Amino acid sequence: MYVVIRKFNRMRSVAEAARRAESGLGQMLKQTPGFQGYCVFDAGDGMGGSISLFENREAAVAANEKALAWIRASLTDVIDGEPEITMGEVLATVTP
Repeated sequence: MYVVIRKFNRMRSVAEAARRAESGLGQMLKQTPGFQGYCVFDAGDGMGGSISLFENREAAVAANEKALAWIRASLTDVIDGEPEITMGEVLATVTP
């Protein structure tokens, strides 16, 4: 499994970005081969982010390119600047 974390340091409305992402980007990601899951979070003080999970690195990289294009087209009025992106292989998973 592979994870992609996008961190936004300056957002005018994390809640609005999350609403749009859930109905737009989230639906797009669901159609992406290898997609495992997607979460949006509010880190407080105008910071927010997302976590996406994929079966492998190739799926993560391809989906991230689509996600960045969607973000640039759909969230420019609620974010300031590009997200900080971290990707990596998941080495351990704990589930209930």
